[in-house]
Amino acid sequence: MFENHTILVTGGTGSWGQEVIKQLILQNPKEIRVFSRNETLQVEMAQQFKDHHQIKFIIGDIRNQEELINACEGVDIVYHLAALKHVPVCENHPSEAFKTNVHGTQNVINAAIKNNVRKVVYLSTDKAADPSNIYGMTKAIGEKLMIYANTKNVMTRFICVRSGNVLGTSGSVVQVFKNQINNSRQIEITDRRMTRFFLTMEQSVQFLFKATKEGKGGEIFVMKMPACKIDDLAHVLIDESGYENIQIKEVGIRPGEKLNESLFSESESTRTKLINHDYFVILPTVPVEGLNDYYRSYENADSRGYHSETEPMTKEEIREMLKMGDLL
Repeated sequence: MFENHTILVTGGTGSWGQEVIKQLILQNPKEIRVFSRNETLQVEMAQQFKDHHQIKFIIGDIRNQEELINACEGVDIVYHLAALKHVPVCENHPSEAFKTNVHGTQNVINAAIKNNVRKVVYLSTDKAADPSNIYGMTKAIGEKLMIYANTKNVMTRFICVRSGNVLGTSGSVVQVFKNQINNSRQIEITDRRMTRFFLTMEQSVQFLFKATKEGKGGEIFVMKMPACKIDDLAHVLIDESGYENIQIKEVGIRPGEKLNESLFSESESTRTKLINHDYFVILPTVPVEGLNDYYRSYENADSRGYHSETEPMTKEEIREMLKMGDLL
């Protein structure tokens, strides 16, 4: 699918970006362009991938449209992964979140159209479904911008992928809990009732590639993924740590945080299709030529939506998931 293609990855030095690039290398692309504003991580990645000469590093910011236009020249596929993603940071700096997650996304769209890029795949989040915080709101707007771009009668096709929490990413809850266990012998949980969707990084990137291959443009792809109680996750990590008398302290939900998450809402369910019982496709509210006809024969999704509290994993299933993600 990627052989002899030129691919641009915005936010390419992040956890997602690095895994995307690791898996892309195996597909024999012509060139992979790593676009980010983090000079230090680019230097580190250049050392890590020093034997892969098809990787090119570009210092740039998605807030700068001209830098993106230059970076997109001759590109076949763009993976738009760059974002401000931490809920508390976005809550405290809403204008910065808007500049990066909304204006930056529109800049990616404009640069792709100008350069006749074939496909743009936008990484979104479960927090964009019925959003309750600045991060989720800006990512939901980003989805809307991407979907709407398919109505402009241009060559480029724009596809969205909604993900849950990915195990092992920087600042993920598993890393936070492990650090708290090792450093303070205490885990801080905002609310013991809280549930979240999880999947491994490898699974996430494989689904991103699947959406790239199968997406027609205008869809939001949603992978079926397991959910767990954060309290159960904490207990599994405590059990596996080997330490005794680790305390769990409940500190209260942070501003903008939800008790449970949704991968698609009840209102979105009326235009959501179940594909091969493996994943969902949310169809757009704006008309995209041929899209509804293409998906017409697929089964409709559950009208109640897709929520993290519905079928949480057992502790043993959580343990197996962590092992699969090389986190135990």
